[in-house]
Amino acid sequence: MTAFPVPSAMRRYWIALGLAAGLFSLPALAQTAAADPMNAATYIGEKQCLSCHNQENEHFKETLHAKIFRSNPRNVIEKQVCEACHGPGSLHAKDTGNKDLLIGFTREWGTSPQKQAEQCLSCHSGGNRMHWPGSIHSKNQLSCTDCHNPMDKLSGQGALKKASITEVCETCHQQQRAEFDKRSHMPLHEGKMACTDCHNPHGTTSQTLLKGDTVNEVCYSCHAEKRGPFIWEHAPVRENCINCHLPHGSNHDKLLQVARPMLCQQCHGNTNHPGTFYNASMMASNIGQPGATSNTRVMARSCQNCHSQIHGSNHPSGSRFER
Repeated sequence: MTAFPVPSAMRRYWIALGLAAGLFSLPALAQTAAADPMNAATYIGEKQCLSCHNQENEHFKETLHAKIFRSNPRNVIEKQVCEACHGPGSLHAKDTGNKDLLIGFTREWGTSPQKQAEQCLSCHSGGNRMHWPGSIHSKNQLSCTDCHNPMDKLSGQGALKKASITEVCETCHQQQRAEFDKRSHMPLHEGKMACTDCHNPHGTTSQTLLKGDTVNEVCYSCHAEKRGPFIWEHAPVRENCINCHLPHGSNHDKLLQVARPMLCQQCHGNTNHPGTFYNASMMASNIGQPGATSNTRVMARSCQNCHSQIHGSNHPSGSRFER
């Protein structure tokens, strides 16, 4: 059988899964490995790299990766510094124009996102990154360097491409960026929280990369007073917080989907109160105008003027969330 190099720990894991599932055989794997021109390359050392890439080193030397690889490497691979990530460089040194002879971490270089991620995950596996394979970001062909820049110190933590997590996420998520600018919003732009307080961009077992199993579980991590248990529970609250609230931002008070009382009347159209739907003509601003009929039920907090414990009540007489 044709010999091929011993793969990294992460690659060995996926090879084992592929073999077990019958996706490929050992002869086919050996043939693929032999066809990779990088398999014949050898390590040439950091000094050889810096003879051409001294400008890159001016940025790299201040990063956490540089300090660890040069001062306290954990293994033989990390001692190679540049080649720990870019792969053995002997063939690249002889033919610098051939991009197949080195692993590049830019879109222009042409190395596949899967190959780039494999290099990063060989060290950064497990933990928050254990669900990266199969995650929505992975499926959309994102690589680690679309969000991170290990070659320059541009952020205080996480080797990010921009100064903060929020700025990195908003590069792609423009709709959420606009929602954070609305009058009622999560305080990301104020620096009081970040996208990663609710989401794990490296992948999770839940939809939309939530850090909890459900939307409510994520919300309760900060809004514990809404968790309960309550003697009198409000069904839409127990079901899902976004039945009433928008998660990122809204032009209505308290991130509500629509203004009160219209929000409440989506379910309570004609129950204990008169069947006439409340509207803007009943607001306090229209008092004194011809044809306007003001109604206290649309002023201030509207329905919550009376039903103040709308998320749930523990009072024996709180079945209608009034106390």
